[in-house]
Amino acid sequence: MPTNITIKENIAQTRERITAAEKKFNRAAGSVALLAVSKRQPASAILMAHEQQQFHFGENYLQEALNKIDALQDQPIIWHYIGAIQSNKTRPIAVHFDWVHSVSNLKIATRLSSQRPKTLSDLNICLQFNVCDESSKSGASCGELSILAAEIAALPRIKLRGLMAIPQKATTFAQQRTIFHAVQQAQQHLIDTGHPLDTLSLGMSADLEAAIAEGSTMVRIGTAIFGPRKTAP
Repeated sequence: MPTNITIKENIAQTRERITAAEKKFNRAAGSVALLAVSKRQPASAILMAHEQQQFHFGENYLQEALNKIDALQDQPIIWHYIGAIQSNKTRPIAVHFDWVHSVSNLKIATRLSSQRPKTLSDLNICLQFNVCDESSKSGASCGELSILAAEIAALPRIKLRGLMAIPQKATTFAQQRTIFHAVQQAQQHLIDTGHPLDTLSLGMSADLEAAIAEGSTMVRIGTAIFGPRKTAP
């Protein structure tokens, strides 16, 4: 069970890593946001992190996330859905989340668009890019991105913000940068063709420096903040 002290220290250390990487790779100070990945962590751990001025939290499992959103509904938390999306689960995602990072096809985007309540602000969307073309992972291929981005950008009640990727593990810093550079280039191509994208959701605990070097604006950090995850119930 994580404690307030360990979470406080872990968040401070993670922010120091982000700040150091911003400086080293000539990124503007404060240009990279920290998304705390809180899957398999209790609501109490999220509250501890929130006390350290951490506002963005990412969840992978819908029912678990909904329970925590309900428990923490009085807190000014920005909820990000970063897990796989099944068609029959889009409505609660559209209703309860502020961001969705794992949209990889038009069907899911259309459902999120139609199910987003008109009383809420537009749902922020990142397209999941399968940069390494791995059959075991979701995400649009490089050849699909341009058409998919145009189709999704035309939908109401959602806002296309950028790309998200979960690349295969690389063994060296140079290899990490090479893969992340491909994601950055894909995003830049979309920007050059008229999409006003401002978010690159890229990088985790083991590779956040390489991600920041290649333009990430949001790193997704879980274990380095909360410690080992609990197993599924």
